[in-house]
Amino acid sequence: MKKRFTKSYLLLPTLLAVVFAAGCSVEATKATAAEFKKAARSEAFTTTKGATITIEPNSPADTVRAFYKLLRDKKFREAIFLTNLRPAIEGLTDAELKEFQVDFESIAAVVPAEIEINGEIVSGDAATVTAKLPGQDEDKLEIQEIKLRKEDGVWVILSADGDSEKMIKREGKNYFYALRIETHEEEAKKMLDRISKAQMVYAIQNGGLYADIPDLTKAGLLPDDVVSSDSTGYAYSVKLSSDKKKYSAEAVPAVYGKTGKLSFTVELNDKRQPHLASKDYGK
Repeated sequence: MKKRFTKSYLLLPTLLAVVFAAGCSVEATKATAAEFKKAARSEAFTTTKGATITIEPNSPADTVRAFYKLLRDKKFREAIFLTNLRPAIEGLTDAELKEFQVDFESIAAVVPAEIEINGEIVSGDAATVTAKLPGQDEDKLEIQEIKLRKEDGVWVILSADGDSEKMIKREGKNYFYALRIETHEEEAKKMLDRISKAQMVYAIQNGGLYADIPDLTKAGLLPDDVVSSDSTGYAYSVKLSSDKKKYSAEAVPAVYGKTGKLSFTVELNDKRQPHLASKDYGK
């Protein structure tokens, strides 16, 4: 099975702002936060299964463990309440939250069944927890650091840095829309780069001839995500010359202003090297 084209680092707390999903109102959101504080003290949230250190209830390590358990269980709203991204999600309506459903579920799908937490350092109201999480290669676990801060007696995962946190508080829900567009645009450029490399490999194997996206995908040179905009937010296409010795590739936003703004094109120059260009067409 080919791996979906999603950034492996989406699982990292520092970039979880990219996508969200839920199905309750803002009023219900506030209630959920109170309910979680109660649930966090229960046996369900203080298990040490998968850990190599002793995890105390309501400790930084317990917060990290609870966060990933909630995420894997697709309790996305409760998970986000444990991070400093909360101000950006509280203003989202039901319909707005559902717009991020596909993206966020793709993250939950790669969360390990058990998170090995192997370190916790606390210094006043700051803490660092180390755990084994998927890295650049989603099939391999790497030891990663997760920063936390104590607020009103509760440990909060720092999913955004200081500047981003200020922006979140200032822009509220609009922060996620802007970040999603930025993320999809970066992924579009990377996908076009993958298409260029796939064309190079295909040409070497097929007498200098290039191929369209279905053939590149069938040959195992591109991920399945390239044929759909559901998870990438972009629609990709390849145009071949009549003799198949030249090609151009294009990536356009699936929904302008929501999944992206820039359109990207790749064309071969005189030296048959791919050249990337971008433009905002306003649609």
